[in-house]
Order: sequence, then C-alpha cells, then structure tokens
Amino acid sequence: MDDAYDLRTFLSNIVDDVVHTAVEGTALEDNADALAFGLGTFLVVNVVFLMLFFSQFAILWIERKAVARMQDRYGATTALRSLWVGENGTTAGEWWNMLPFGLGKPIGAVHGWLNTKFGNRDEKFATVDRVNNRSWMGYTILPGFFQNVADGMKFLVKEHMVPQRADRLIFEVSPFLIVSSTLLILGMIPLSSGIYATNPDLSILYAIAIFGIAPIGVFFAGWSSNNKYTLIGGIRSAAQLTAYEIPLLLTLLSVAILTGTFNIIESIHFQHSAGVWNIFLMPLGAGLFLITMIAEVERVPFDMPEAEAELVEGWWTEYGGMRFGMLFMAEYIRTYAACFLFTHFFLGGWHLPFHGTIGSIEFLGIGAAYQMIPGAGVTLIKSWLVFLIVFVWARFALARIRTDQILEFGWRMLLPLAVLQVILAMVYRLYFFDAGGMDDSVSGGMAWDLYGIPMLVPILTTLFWTGLFVIYLNDEGKSANEERMFHVHTVEPAGTVVPGTE
Repeated sequence: MDDAYDLRTFLSNIVDDVVHTAVEGTALEDNADALAFGLGTFLVVNVVFLMLFFSQFAILWIERKAVARMQDRYGATTALRSLWVGENGTTAGEWWNMLPFGLGKPIGAVHGWLNTKFGNRDEKFATVDRVNNRSWMGYTILPGFFQNVADGMKFLVKEHMVPQRADRLIFEVSPFLIVSSTLLILGMIPLSSGIYATNPDLSILYAIAIFGIAPIGVFFAGWSSNNKYTLIGGIRSAAQLTAYEIPLLLTLLSVAILTGTFNIIESIHFQHSAGVWNIFLMPLGAGLFLITMIAEVERVPFDMPEAEAELVEGWWTEYGGMRFGMLFMAEYIRTYAACFLFTHFFLGGWHLPFHGTIGSIEFLGIGAAYQMIPGAGVTLIKSWLVFLIVFVWARFALARIRTDQILEFGWRMLLPLAVLQVILAMVYRLYFFDAGGMDDSVSGGMAWDLYGIPMLVPILTTLFWTGLFVIYLNDEGKSANEERMFHVHTVEPAGTVVPGTE
C-alpha cells in the first residue's frame, strides 16, 4: 500500500507546468518533456537528500540526552543562554547598538527581556541566586539541540595538520572517499513510497556495495598516516569488516529470498501485502542484521579499530579539524543508514502497526485518519527508536571485547547462523508462503496462515526464537566451556598462585 503523500508526483507536476510554460514558443519547446523530467528529478533528489541529511542531527541529540539520563543528569539544556547572559560577568557589551537599519533598539529590548526572565539573578530560584553567573542554571528554555551546531563549528575552526612523513595525497583523499561513499547510501533510502530519490531494481545490493567501499578508505587513512597506532587500527578495521560483511550479505540475501525482490520499496510493500513484518518471520535475521551493522559502523562493543584505550584513537589518530569532523559525521551517517535499513527490511518501513486492520475501519473515519499519518514521519520515528534502543543502549551497556574475540564471533558464530537464516528463508518461501493470500489493498493480506489458523507461521516463529533467546540468556554454566571466546571471568580468584609453582 502506498503512502498517502506523494512528494515526487507533486514536485514533478509543478516543475512540468513551470517548464512547459517557460519554453512555450521558444526553440526548446520540443525538448520541454526532457527538460521537465531532468529538472524535476534534480529537485526531488535534492529535497529528499536534504530531508534525510538534516534529520540525522536528531540522532546526535538523542544520543546526547539518552546518555545524560543514563547517568542521572539532564545533559545540555540552555545551550544558547550564554549569548545574552555571558559567563562570570563577561559579555560582548551592548553589541546591539552597533547594528544597522535601526535594528539595535528592538534587539536590545529582546536582550533585556531575556536577561530579566532568564538572567543570572532570580530570587524565586535559590540555586540560580546562589551560583549567580552560571548561565546554565534556571529555566530550561532550549533542549540542548544547538549544542550539536556548536560542536560542528568547533571542528570547522580547528587547524588541520598533515604528519610530516605521511603520504599526503592518500591522507587527504581518504576522508573524502569515506564521506562520499557514505553519503551515497542516503540516495538509496526511501522515506515513503512517494518520497525517495531513486529506486533501482537492485537497490538492496547497491546499498550494501556502498557500505563495502568505506573500509578501503579506512585502511588507506590508517596506512597513509605513517603511524603505528593508525596502521594497527586500519588493519583491525579491514579484518573486522571482512568478518562481518559476509554474514550481513547473507542476512540481506535472506530478506531478498523471503520477499522475492532486491528492491527496498518492493520489500516494504511485500510486508504489508503479506500481512506481517519480517521481524516476526525472521527474528534471527533481525538480530544478525543489527549485530553485523554495529560492527560495520565500528561502535561499541565492536570499536577495536579506534580503541582509544590502547590505540589513542586508532586510524583516526592523526586527523584533526574538519577532517576529523567529516569522519565523525560519516560514522553517524552509516549508523543512521543502518537504522533506516532495519526499519525497511524488518519493521515494515512507513507502515504503522496494524496499518491494514485499523486503516480498513470505516467507523467515523478512523481508518482514513490512520492512513493520513505521514509515512515519512513514521519512518523517521522508527529509525530514531532503533538508534536509541539498539545503538545507544548497546554502546553504553556493553564493554569492548578483544579483537580476536570479535573475529571469532563473526566467523564462528554469525557466519553459520547467517547460512542457517538463508536456509530458513528458502523453506519459509517455498513451503509456508501462500501467494494467494497476498493483497495490496488497505487491509493487506494474510499470506502466512497455516492449517487454517491466521498468522500461525509468524506466531510460532516468534515464540520459538523468543524462548530460545530466554534459555541462552539465563545460561548458568558460565565456566563449563573453557574456550577463549566464551570465557568471561576469572575461574580462580587472584592471589592463589604461588610464584614458581605454576
């Protein structure tokens, strides 16, 4: 089922009318259709890209505030207040009097009102009155989002230096290779069925191919810096990403087998037409996708290529200024893209929960109102929640593990499980899928019935994998397996070994 809002058609029609009107009666009249198509596509691509790009700043704020709450604090709140309050009594003076066009008086009045309402001294707030010039106290008038802008400005004004013996060309090119390949991913991600930049038939493969380019830039960045720490970080990154890209590709192959397409939008339509999201048919695949994606974007607990505790900052070490900011941005864009892809592959994309059931209700227009909820907003909210619940939570709840454990986990655990998921996807598609139950209407279909019981296949699948997860989660024999990758604590307490008797 398509989203109610079709931005592509809306913008294309506007451009088409404008172009045909502009070139009517000129030498370009015969090429009006081609011009309208080119300009319309250019406009749509830029609008969608900007929507995706600027919406990613929300995840920076989400992580900042979520981590603050985990640490029992508010985090950044009144980030802009220092502009009018100043720190320790130091301000820019009456700067508004220097403004042209008579703007000084109204802006000065606003400045005075801000100081009156949100200034340093306020007897109603004992804490504010006690600390006086600490401008972050008092009313919370801003949520701290603009702190991200301040961080970006900090990167812009810092100096960029190239190590003396570095390979300057490769050193300079590597960040742009990483960032440009990362930005290409956003071009393949739809916000809804009517809001997307491009929609090739093999968009799933294209997106993963783009993910595979960045590790080349990472290795080059580590090697070209002529630094032992950066070289070790680059080698670790190459080894780690190789170990986890294969399970990732197999997991996405499972999605393609189950949905019958390599197209992202068609795979989302399949979930609605079949009546159930993929996460209920392949919970194992969803888990594999999230784990491999965390490793792909090198976040904790898979951040050994950076490993600031032992490698300073890994392959990032010699980068500073905006080059560091670009690499920082690329990591978050890749993370954001991973959240979008998980939303589309496993959470039904822009479809709401029970979209078909509630959308088909005709009583008092409830169904129509439910369908009018913007699909792009649903996609963004789902992606932000995936980032918060999975990526942020994992980063601050799990400890970093050793490089050899990371590689063993990828090759020995995830790879066999990914092969198993491919087999399960083939079995489900061949033996449990009922093509006659597909329905692309508002109500959706029921293609996963079994023995006449609606949705029995996803119900049994979800119960089985949930039960298996609970069993393994409550494993009590932590010392039963002496293999290295499973050994998580010291078997014998410290201080029991006598020197010379080992």
